[in-house]
Amino acid sequence: MFNTINPGLHGSLSNGPYAEKQDVVQSSWDRRLAALYSRLLKPVAHWNLTNEGFLRRIESFSNELATASQDSLQQQVNLLVQQLRKHGLLLPLVAEGFALIQEMSWRTLKKRHYPVQLLGGLVLLKGQIAEMQTGEGKSLTATLAAGVAAMAGIPVHIVPVNDYLAARDAEEMQPLYEALGFSVGVVQNGQEIEDKRQSYRADITYCTNKELGFDYLRDRLLLSDWPSASRLAVASALGGDNRHKNLLLRGLHFAIVDEADSVMIDEARTPLIISSQGKPVLYPEILNIALSVAANLQEDRDYDLSEKRRSVKLKNAAKVQLKDLALKSPELKKLGPLWVELVNQALTALHLYERDKHYLVKEDQIQIVDEYTGRLMPDRSWEQGLHQLIEAKEECTITNPRETLARITYQRLFRRYLHLCGMTGTANEVADELWAVYRLKVSPIPTNKPSQKKANRTLLADDQQQKWHNVVDMVKQQILQGRPVLVGTRSVEASEQLAVYLTEAAIVHQVLNARQDAEEAQLIEQAGCAGVVTVATNMAGRGTDIKLGAGVADAGGLHVILTEFHDSARVDRQLYGRCGRQGDPGSFQAIVAMDDDLFRHYAPYWLLQFASHTTVQSDRTYFWLRRISQQRAEKQNAMIRYQTIDHDLQIERMLAFSGQQL
Repeated sequence: MFNTINPGLHGSLSNGPYAEKQDVVQSSWDRRLAALYSRLLKPVAHWNLTNEGFLRRIESFSNELATASQDSLQQQVNLLVQQLRKHGLLLPLVAEGFALIQEMSWRTLKKRHYPVQLLGGLVLLKGQIAEMQTGEGKSLTATLAAGVAAMAGIPVHIVPVNDYLAARDAEEMQPLYEALGFSVGVVQNGQEIEDKRQSYRADITYCTNKELGFDYLRDRLLLSDWPSASRLAVASALGGDNRHKNLLLRGLHFAIVDEADSVMIDEARTPLIISSQGKPVLYPEILNIALSVAANLQEDRDYDLSEKRRSVKLKNAAKVQLKDLALKSPELKKLGPLWVELVNQALTALHLYERDKHYLVKEDQIQIVDEYTGRLMPDRSWEQGLHQLIEAKEECTITNPRETLARITYQRLFRRYLHLCGMTGTANEVADELWAVYRLKVSPIPTNKPSQKKANRTLLADDQQQKWHNVVDMVKQQILQGRPVLVGTRSVEASEQLAVYLTEAAIVHQVLNARQDAEEAQLIEQAGCAGVVTVATNMAGRGTDIKLGAGVADAGGLHVILTEFHDSARVDRQLYGRCGRQGDPGSFQAIVAMDDDLFRHYAPYWLLQFASHTTVQSDRTYFWLRRISQQRAEKQNAMIRYQTIDHDLQIERMLAFSGQQL
C-alpha cells in the first residue's frame, strides 16, 4: 500500500501568482494508444477499493474523536493542518483528516460519511473519477477531498454543472467548512467582478464549468503579453506590475468536477469563446434576402442536408446559380464569396435549428438552450452569421456579430489543473476517452445500500401521437397509486407538447424547462410528493435530489418516465437515477416512438423496418434498436469532440493572445 496519496500535491502549490500545468498537444495516435491502454487497465481498476486498512484507520480515529470536546477537535484540526503542509498528503494524515471531517460533519450537518463515501474521497485525492451511483451523496463525498486539500493549503474548485447546484451545495456545506476553519466562495452567472474575485480567494470555491472557463480566459487576456507565470512573479516581486491584483483566479490548483462525464465529455463539443461586439457586417435586408433565397432551394436538387451531423452543403450547380444572382444585385455583388456562405448558413438556420428546441425567443432576443442540461445560455451566440440569421428568421432585433478574442475547449482547460478529479454516476461508458484526453482513471464505488429500483418494460409506439397517449395513460396509472411521477423530455417544445396532452386529460402537473428556471428549487421540492406530476427537460437529469413525501415510499416511490432516448445511454441513466436513491423504492421505464430523433438519425434502416413490422415487439428488439443507435451517435459525437480539440489548437495559434499555447 502506498504511503503518499499524490507526491506532487503539497501546500507549496498555492504559491505563485498563477499556477497551472502546461498543456500537452496530443495527436490522434496518442489518443488511440491511450484509449487502448485504458481498456487494458479496466480489469484491475478495483484494486484500490479493497483498502480495508484505510477504513479501519479512519474508524480508529473516529472512535477517539467521538467524545472529544469542540475545542479539542479544533486543536487537532490545527495540528493536522501543520503536518499536511509540512509533509504533504501522507496516507495516515489523510485518514486522520477524513475522520476529523466526518466527525465535524456530524456535529454541524448531522450527516456522517458512509464507508463508500470515504472510499470515494480517497479516489478523488488520488486524481481519479469516482463512479458513484446517483443518490449516493457525491456532494458530501466531495467535502472529504476538498477539506483535506484545503488543510494542505491548496485552493480548491468544486465544479457543479449549474448555478443552482453550486449555490445549493455551497450553502449546505458551508457550516462544515467554516467549522474546519475554511472560507467558502460561490461564483454565479451575472456576479460582479469584485465579488467573483473574492469568491475565488476563498479556500474552497463552488463554480460552474462555464463561469470557471470564461473567468480563466479573462485572466489569460489580462496576461496576454506575459508568456510565463515566472515573469509575472518577478515583476510582482519588484513592484513593476500590478496586473496580478486584477486576476480573478489564483491559478488552477485542485478541481473536483461533479457530473464529470457531462462536463468533460458531453459539453466538450463546444469551445468557450470570449468575444467583443463587432461592427455590423450584414444588414437585415441582406439577411432576409438570404433566408428568402434559401427557402426556395430544394433538398437533394440544390443541397445535401444531414440532421445528425447538423450540416448543410450546397451543390456546385446551386453555387453557380447563386453567384449569377449576386451579379444582378449591387448589394449582393459586394459580398463576394461571402454571399454563397451566407445562403448556406441560411439553410442551416431554417432547417437545422428549431425554436423551443435549440433556442428560445425571450424579450426580443435569441437565447440558446444547452442540449445536454436543458438550461439557457444567455451570454452565448452562434458564429459566422448564424445567430443573426436566426434573429432575422424569428423577426428579432439584429445584433452585431461578435469578434473572437480568446477561446479554449474544456479538454484543454481541465488538463491544466495541477490536480484534477471528478465524480459521476455514469463514467464507465466513456472511461477510454476520459483516460485518453485527461489521463483520468475511472474507479467504481459500491452503493451504500442495495438498490430497490425496478425497471418496467419499454413501450415502443409507432409515432409521436401514440407515444404521448401512452405516457398520459401511464401517468394516470401511477398517480392513482399515490405515487409522484417525473416525465423526462429532450426539449422545451416536447415538454410543453406533453403538458397540453396532460391538461386535456385533466391531470394537474408542473413543468420544469428553460422558461421556468427561476422556479427550479420550488418545483423540485414538490416533485416527490404523492400524486405530483413533473414534466422536465434535462434540467432534472443531473444533480437533482427529489426527496419522497409522506407515504410515497409505501406506495412504491417515484416513477420516472423517459419519453425519448438520448444520444448517450449515460444521459438516460441519469434521468432514471432520480428514483430509487439511497435504497428508496422507485421505478422507471421508457415510452418512446419509432420516429424519435435518435432512431431517425442513427438506427439502421433494416432494423427500423423489422421493429415496425414485427408482430411481436420483444424487449430484445428494443434493446438492439436503442443500443445500435446510441453506439452510432456516441461514435459520431466522440469524433466531433476530438475534431474540436484539434481545431481549437489551430485557432489558438492564429489568436496567439497568451504568448504561449493556450
